[in-house]
Amino acid sequence: MRPAIFLDRDGTIIRDPGYLSDPSGVSLLPKAAEGLGNMARAGWPLVIVSNQSGIARGLYGPEAFAAVNRRLEELLAPEGVRFLGAYYCPHLPEISGPCRCRKPGTELFVRAARENVLDLTRSWFVGDRLRDVVPGPKLGGRGLLVRQLEGRQAEAEDPGALGVARVTDLLAAASLIGAPGG
Repeated sequence: MRPAIFLDRDGTIIRDPGYLSDPSGVSLLPKAAEGLGNMARAGWPLVIVSNQSGIARGLYGPEAFAAVNRRLEELLAPEGVRFLGAYYCPHLPEISGPCRCRKPGTELFVRAARENVLDLTRSWFVGDRLRDVVPGPKLGGRGLLVRQLEGRQAEAEDPGALGVARVTDLLAAASLIGAPGG
């Protein structure tokens, strides 16, 4: 089994305009392509894990989510970035009821690890919100909070108290993470 990097999509890799369903709206965050390219060249398998409440709200469907991901991969292809998979929660508890797949739940990570033979205990969990990264320590891995600081209010919780490090962008994340087993 090999370790991987589990990445949130919206607000971590791409700008988050809210309920993105149009591939033409995909815009990479600064240093995202370079950082992900460094991770890929270092040998890390990359997996997207994303909450997509816009599906539960009826704003778009799974096809739109897939189309946005295809556009994301097109933009990252020059850096040699490919994702093992994109796992998403289509639920919103207020609409569809409680579920186990919505982050900070761990179900999507466990499913991705099982389907791709990944070691969660040696993996990194990277995102722009604590709910994206706290599954890492819960599963024995490491969390890394990426904060672009684009006008977003900081969350009240202290990521360090939760065993989660913080960096400014995915290029800094790649430097901190290094190579698998390194």
